[in-house]
Amino acid sequence: MAGTVLLRDMAQEHQKGGEPPSPIVAGTIDGVLQDLQTPVKDGQRVGFIRLHSSEGRRIYRRSVIFLLIIALHELRPEANVIVQYSASGGIYCDIELPDGEALDETMVAGIEARMRDIVAEDRPIIKKILSKEDAVQLFKQSHQIEKANLIRSLDHETVSIFYCGDFYDYLYSPMIGNTGFLGKFALEFYEPGVLLRTPEHSDEIPPAVHQPRLSYVLSEAKRWAKVLHCDYVTDLNRYVRHNELGEIIRVSEALQEKRIVEIANYIAGHSNRLRLVLIAGPSSSGKTSFAQRLRVQLRVNGLSPISISLDDYFVSRENTPRNEKGEYDFEALEALDLPLFNEHMLKLLQGESVTVPTYDFITGQRVWTKLPISIPEDEPIIIEGIHGLNERLSSAIPRENKYKIYVSSLTQLNIDSHNRIPTTDARLIRRLVRDHQFRGSGALKTLKQWTEVHLGEKKNIFPFQEEADAMFNSALIYELGVLKKYAVPLLAKVPPDVPESMRARRLLDLCGYFADIADEDDIPNNSILREFIGKSCFFR
Repeated sequence: MAGTVLLRDMAQEHQKGGEPPSPIVAGTIDGVLQDLQTPVKDGQRVGFIRLHSSEGRRIYRRSVIFLLIIALHELRPEANVIVQYSASGGIYCDIELPDGEALDETMVAGIEARMRDIVAEDRPIIKKILSKEDAVQLFKQSHQIEKANLIRSLDHETVSIFYCGDFYDYLYSPMIGNTGFLGKFALEFYEPGVLLRTPEHSDEIPPAVHQPRLSYVLSEAKRWAKVLHCDYVTDLNRYVRHNELGEIIRVSEALQEKRIVEIANYIAGHSNRLRLVLIAGPSSSGKTSFAQRLRVQLRVNGLSPISISLDDYFVSRENTPRNEKGEYDFEALEALDLPLFNEHMLKLLQGESVTVPTYDFITGQRVWTKLPISIPEDEPIIIEGIHGLNERLSSAIPRENKYKIYVSSLTQLNIDSHNRIPTTDARLIRRLVRDHQFRGSGALKTLKQWTEVHLGEKKNIFPFQEEADAMFNSALIYELGVLKKYAVPLLAKVPPDVPESMRARRLLDLCGYFADIADEDDIPNNSILREFIGKSCFFR
C-alpha cells in the first residue's frame, strides 16, 4: 500500500542507529501495542518495545507459550495445553491427554526436544487478519468451539490469527516473528503439568522456586472455577446472557466464606497459642475486607479479637527512609517503629495495657489521642499490613504464637485455554476503580504509581509468601464483569501520547472480553468486591 511500511522494517532501521543491544520485539503505533508485522501509515506515531523491557519480556514469554502449544500439537494432535498461572518462577500449564493418560517426565522431555527442534528450524510466525466470521468458521472446523465462541463475542470486525506452518491460534498478545529467536526457556515436569520458565530480569533463565503453598491455593482457584462450571470468559458471559449470574455470585461468595470459616476455626482451636494474627498481601488484594470478615468469624467462635493497623506505627516523616530517587519510602520495613510495635505487642500479650499512637498523614507526625487498650488471655490481635509475613516485623514474639495469612487476588478465569488473565492486571483494575471511587484519582495517576507499587510488592511481599500459615484467594470469578463498567470510562481518558497509554489499552482490551454485569443487587454488602465498588458494610 502506498505510503505505508511495516513496523518491522522501521525497527530494523532503528536498531542500526547505535541503540542499546537489546533487540526490538514489538512496537507501538499511536500508543497502541502492535507486533512488528503491522503496517504503519504516514503520519502515525511509532515507538519500539525492546526485549529487556517488562512488556518485551511479556511478549517473549507469550511467544514461547505459543512454541509449547505448537510442539505438543505436532507430537500429540489430540492433546491440549491449558495455560494456568504464574508461580514457582514460571508459568504453570496443564497438559490434557486423551483417555486419562498421565503426563510423565519422559513425555515432557520429548515436548521440550520438539520445541528445540522448532527453534532450530527458525520457522516464521505469520499474522493474518481475518474477518470475525471467517475466524469463527476456522475454529469451528478444527472443533475449537470455545475459541469460536470467544471471537464471535468480540466487538471487532476483524481479528489477528497467528500461523506457524499449518498450525494457527488466536492469541491475546503480539508475537515475535520467528521461532529461531525463542531458544531461551526451560520446560520441566511439574506434576501434574509442566512449568515453563523464560528470562525475567536478565538473559538468564531464573531458577524454579519451590512454592507449595502458593501452588496449592492457585490450583484451588481452578477447582473453584470447575465447581462453578466457569473456566473461561465465554462461560461467564453465557451466564450473564441467560440471566443466571445470581447463582454464580452466591456460590462464589460462599466458597470464600467457607475458606474464611476454616481459617477462623483453626485459629480458635489453637487460641491459647496463636495470639498474633498477621495479614499481608499485595495492593488491592482485599486485605481489609478479609480482616473484617475474619474478625466476624472469630467472634462466631466466641473470641473477641482486637484489630491494630501497622500504619499507626510509622516513624515521624523526617525519620522515614528514602529510596534511590531520594523520595520517602513508606513501604520500607524501616518506615515502621519496630521497637515500639514489638514492645506494645509483648505487653498486650502479657495482659498489660498500651496506648497505640495514631499517625497523622498530613503532618507526618505521631499523635497520642487514643485510649489505652488491653486484651484478655487467649484472645487474638489482628494485624494488617504489607510486612505481616516478614519475621523481622514481630521478631520479639515467638513464631509459635503467630499465625500468618497471605491474601491475594489470584484470578480463576481464563480468556480461553491458551490465554490467561494475569493476576497483576486484575488487581490493577481493582485499584483503578477504588482510587477513583474513594480517593478521587484518575486512571493516569494510578497507572503512573503502579510500577513503583509493583516493585515494592516484589521486594516486601512476594519473597515472604511461603512464610504464611494460610493463604486466601480474594478473587471472585465474576468481578471483572462488574468492574468493567467502572474501569472502561477511566481508561478511555488516558491520553494516547503518554507512556501509560499502552498499559491502559491492554486493560481496555481485557475488559472488552467481558459482558457487562450491570445489576449489583446480588453482591452482598460484606463482599470483598464492595471494597472497590462501594456499599461495603465495613467502610462508612
